[in-house]
Amino acid sequence: MNKEQGRPVDRVSLVEMGPRDGLQNELHILPLAQRLELIARLAESGLQRIEVGAFVSPKRVPQMADSGALLAALPRRAEPGHQRVRYGALVPNLQGLKAAISAQVDEIGLFTACSDGFTRANIGIGVEESLVRFAPLVAEARSLGIRVRGYLSTVIACPYEGPTRPKRVAALAERLLDLGCHEISLGDTIGVGTPGTVAPMLDAVLHEVPAGRLAVHFHDTYGQGLANLLPALERGIRTIDCSVAGLGGCPYAPGASGNVASEEVVYLLHGLGMSTGVNLDTLAATGQWVSEQLGRANGSRVGQALHAKALARQRTTKDEIPQGACHGP
Repeated sequence: MNKEQGRPVDRVSLVEMGPRDGLQNELHILPLAQRLELIARLAESGLQRIEVGAFVSPKRVPQMADSGALLAALPRRAEPGHQRVRYGALVPNLQGLKAAISAQVDEIGLFTACSDGFTRANIGIGVEESLVRFAPLVAEARSLGIRVRGYLSTVIACPYEGPTRPKRVAALAERLLDLGCHEISLGDTIGVGTPGTVAPMLDAVLHEVPAGRLAVHFHDTYGQGLANLLPALERGIRTIDCSVAGLGGCPYAPGASGNVASEEVVYLLHGLGMSTGVNLDTLAATGQWVSEQLGRANGSRVGQALHAKALARQRTTKDEIPQGACHGP
């Protein structure tokens, strides 16, 4: 209970996409040791669901080439006072599923889209064929107690086929639920959505799938990512995908930023009085750190502001040290 207000805390679950969806779209490839450090820092901030890799062709996605080794090196026991972090990975086919199972992944993600054009560009098959392919993968994963997350992309528009009808999104989300996915993540892949287009899409989906089984995944191409979260929150959706420092982008939206920045999401939710379990300062420091490792600008404005504030504090502290004071042995 919230002791001050006397009502239950409204908690939102964040799914951190930076180590997978973020890094796989960055030109610079982080070595395994740095990827492990990134994940450790994200977990230290309080994030409890982190998608860490993808069992895909290393020729197509070299950034994810060592996902098996990475999962094998990750800690699996909870630190005192913390829940164990759940590690997820993207799996496109049976071969990928076997590798993910061998790596002891906690959750797998399966990918399809609302348009055949986008699905073919990503996995070489159409939407219907992808659902047929996924059915035995879901059954196998569930038989082993592995949760399955269904990613449904281009829920607002497709770069090949234009705007997506809300009823199309709803029908496919229901199909993924019927397949056995425990959660469906609705992705505005190219980031063209606004609250005016997101709201009717969500209303259509919620006629078929309960809010508790949905997540939203908004890219911030046109700066609408945060605004698009509001209609989702208003409709009771409490799982949000985000990417530290706004890592990533989309090869089908030139110049696009990545998933909405985790720092922005946490700042917004805390400002609304919602709970995330995430320490914003620790998260922002992680976003600054990984941006420096990648040699890129920090894509989070909240992260930039907190970093500038931290630097100002450091300068103030330095200026307050009297001249001639001992600075060490």
